[in-house]
Amino acid sequence: MTDVVNVRFRNRGKVYYFDPAGTFPVEGQAVIVETAKGLEYGECTQGIHQVPDENIVPPLRPVIRIATDTDDKIAAQNREKDKHAFDICLEKIAEHGLDMKLVDVEYSFEGTKILFFFTSDGRVDFRNLVKDLASIFRTRIELRQIGVRDGAKMVGGLGKCGRPFCCSTFLDEFQPVSVKMAKTQSLSLNPTKISGTCGRLMCCLKYEQDAYEHLISHSPKTETFVDTPMGRGVITELNLLRQTAKVRLDDPTETLLQTFPLSKLGYMLNGEYKKPEIVKAEPKPVPVPKQPWRERTKEHAVAVSAADDQETRETEAADKRQRRNRRFGKRRRKPNPDKKLPE
Repeated sequence: MTDVVNVRFRNRGKVYYFDPAGTFPVEGQAVIVETAKGLEYGECTQGIHQVPDENIVPPLRPVIRIATDTDDKIAAQNREKDKHAFDICLEKIAEHGLDMKLVDVEYSFEGTKILFFFTSDGRVDFRNLVKDLASIFRTRIELRQIGVRDGAKMVGGLGKCGRPFCCSTFLDEFQPVSVKMAKTQSLSLNPTKISGTCGRLMCCLKYEQDAYEHLISHSPKTETFVDTPMGRGVITELNLLRQTAKVRLDDPTETLLQTFPLSKLGYMLNGEYKKPEIVKAEPKPVPVPKQPWRERTKEHAVAVSAADDQETRETEAADKRQRRNRRFGKRRRKPNPDKKLPE
């Protein structure tokens, strides 16, 4: 294991390993590092951590220092120079009538070289352009042709999903993408729908490819004979993500396609018959027979506490008196007006 620091240049996604060399940069801090092109200004994306030795491409170059205020001013001045050089280069390209599209301009941190990035469909003879630029800037000029994917990564933008380009945010390297991936994922083969802003196939087609390949290897194909709970049939359509299949039954009375989960189908897969899962029905609750009134009263009398039992007896006695009074009523004597009360 080796101690390294992650550094990114010009926010272009690619992260490189550098030797801390006695410095302790933290995430988000600017640093000055040594590269094959000389000293460069970059941003630390992760502090000191350890990585396996096989992940390091030698030689591991060191971090010279943590960027100072002076270094920050130089980097800001270089960004202003980049804009000025970009405008001048556009004018010279138009004067020479070259079939090329200028993408970005990058001044080296020490100002010893200017790097121009451009895209083109074919080869371009830019020797006269280099002479004109060298006579203007009085420094070393380098023109580098890049692909349209790299151009989109440098410029940035929003994709069809409404989010920033994957290549300009987190993708370190481009993965190979083919039309076969779109076929595997049952996508429309319309080039406008499966192509990104750069005009090439979308990088996100690679993200779910492994999952689709795994599902395909464990699922039956279309036109496969299957056994269903409603009889034998043939698969006409398969939904890999939902793991469902539309089946055309052999029963002539069934004219509509039936949809079944794959777990409820029996089919041949890789020379073996896969049996459908049998879902056991939950047992129905056994009804409890009602007990006679006397037994329920007896159990209730045993279960309740002494205090509750006393309260229950008093309540029952009051109810009993109330029922008796309602049934028989109290016979009240009518007052006799002729009877004299004792004096």
